[in-house]
Amino acid sequence: MEEKKDIRILAIESSCDETAAAVVKNGREVLSNVISSQIALHTLYGGVVPEIASRKHIEKINDVIQEALDQANVSLQDLDAVGVTYGPGLVGALLVGVAEAKAISYAAKLPLIGVHHIEGHISANYIENKELEPPFICLVVSGGHTHLVVVRDYGEYEIIGKTRDDAAGEAFDKVARAIGLGYPGGPKIDRVSKEGNPEAIHFPRAKVEDAPYDFSFSGVKSAVLNHINGCRMKGEDVVQADIAASFQKAVCDVLVAHAMKAIKDYGISRFALAGGVASNSTLRSMMKEACEQRKIAFYHPSPVLCTDNAAMIGAAAYYEYRKGIRHGLDLNAVPNLKLGER
Repeated sequence: MEEKKDIRILAIESSCDETAAAVVKNGREVLSNVISSQIALHTLYGGVVPEIASRKHIEKINDVIQEALDQANVSLQDLDAVGVTYGPGLVGALLVGVAEAKAISYAAKLPLIGVHHIEGHISANYIENKELEPPFICLVVSGGHTHLVVVRDYGEYEIIGKTRDDAAGEAFDKVARAIGLGYPGGPKIDRVSKEGNPEAIHFPRAKVEDAPYDFSFSGVKSAVLNHINGCRMKGEDVVQADIAASFQKAVCDVLVAHAMKAIKDYGISRFALAGGVASNSTLRSMMKEACEQRKIAFYHPSPVLCTDNAAMIGAAAYYEYRKGIRHGLDLNAVPNLKLGER
């Protein structure tokens, strides 16, 4: 049977605290991208509460999917497949999306494609950068993950570096809480640091022995806490903006240095950012400058495609679909799913 020219995929994302659905055509054209965020709700608790997130997904998911179909002006009969995040993430949250996708797949007789959340973040780069194709190196920085990945081909990844402790986004959240900014930490530190001096305080840049691409952010987080305690013991002012700027610079210095080392060692001339922290303005500008100095093509998604969304899942699902990957109705949520696992 001849393959249809255009492939339209309904994608669902519910791995954390965003309920999202999108319709994506041919992996790179977003017909709709609907996101229902729970940030305001979880801010009351200083972070994501998994049980509350799961319940909110159940409340919102049907409406979000219907809105995505309406905005794209398609019905289930116009679709070619359903893609859904099945890991990694919060197990209860993931299960809501997976159950919904299986129900739609069964009822509408559509192929089901389970998508890795991190693969989705990487694939967000394809949406706005039509010319980007593998191979390239991608730095995935989010609340739960810090991965340095060689993207060999669509769906083929080699993780060459990852965090040994806190993810970069997790460190941002913890430091933001410590200096009184609250949740979500990343955007707040990014904003406040613009008023501070990034050279005011020297925080450590950790290296992992025998693993030049690996990251460790627990040391810099502890150094911030020690600095705050030291100021209080001496009766000195805790300068929020200077701490934020100096901490952010320390984290970004490490991320840039490791990424540039990988580019040099692997001889790949294309580099992409992905994940929630990829929308950080300091990280973007430092990466852009480093890539320009080395004549490396630099790619990054718009901020709305950096945070959790379903358009990126639709992009990843398209390339899985093209490879003939299909999942059965026994697809389950896998909270600790590793990149490259099926």
